[in-house]
Formats: sequence, structure tokens, C-alpha cells
Amino acid sequence: QVQLVESGGGLVQPGGSLTLSCAASTSIFNYNVMGWYRQTPGKQREFVAAIANDGGPNYADSVRGRFTISRDNAKSTVYLQMNSLKPEDTAVYYCRAVQFLRVFWGQGTQVAVSS
Repeated sequence: QVQLVESGGGLVQPGGSLTLSCAASTSIFNYNVMGWYRQTPGKQREFVAAIANDGGPNYADSVRGRFTISRDNAKSTVYLQMNSLKPEDTAVYYCRAVQFLRVFWGQGTQVAVSS
């Protein structure tokens, strides 16, 4: 069973930074795409960023220029560096991995941006 474990969430002031990590139980080469989504209460989960095995990163318009997704294949880990955080970035952030037609999710990590 594939496991994705997120970490790095927490409380940060507006303008601050956080780095989220997603550690996979198997090599991330197994997955076509790995990415990050986020969700707030009462809203649908929304796309944040993704990175493919054979392509560059993609970002939601709301985070482009502030967030950076990267991967460390040796550590089977994907990262989300978040800078210039805003209160509207507050959400539970989920790691997502796609392996052909199968989709796997992590348990989520809470990010709160507040003064």
C-alpha cells in the first residue's frame, strides 16, 4: 500500500514562509505526477502545484511566483516551498500522487497564516 506522509505545516505570520514535505513509501519514479492540493472548510479541494516525471512544474495562478514545487528522487520526497504567505493560503494541504489511472492522497497538513 502506497503511503504519502506530509509534514511541515504550522502557524505563520503573513509574509512568512513554510516548506511542506511529502515523503512517499515507494520511489517517486513510480508516479507520473506528484502534486499539492489544498482545502478549506466548506470548499472543494483545489490544485496548488504539480510536477511530472517528464515535465516541468505547474502552478495555480493564485500561488505562481510565491510557491515552488521540487522533488528529491533519492529521498522519494516532494517539497512545496511557500513564500510571501497570505491569510487566504490558510488550508489543509494534501500531497497527491498519480500512477497511471490510480490516485493516492496523503493525510494532509494544516497551514495557518495569521497575525
